[in-house]
Amino acid sequence: MTTMTLADREAALPPGVTPLLTKQQLATYYGVSAWTVDKWVRDGCPTEPIPFSRGKRFDLERVKAWVAEQAAKPAA
Repeated sequence: MTTMTLADREAALPPGVTPLLTKQQLATYYGVSAWTVDKWVRDGCPTEPIPFSRGKRFDLERVKAWVAEQAAKPAA
């Protein structure tokens, strides 16, 4: 079985639909640790609940907007 890249996954979806990322995929995208993603979630990073599971997924566009918003805030 081959591993699909994010671009491959996006190409396989209908127009207007984006894939949801796992915590590890999001960490890899941003070049941070899974611990950092957990901290982001505690700080308000948007997540998408998974039905019948305690897991979370991440909509990359929503996370990008949240990260940009956080970067625009003055340092405390």
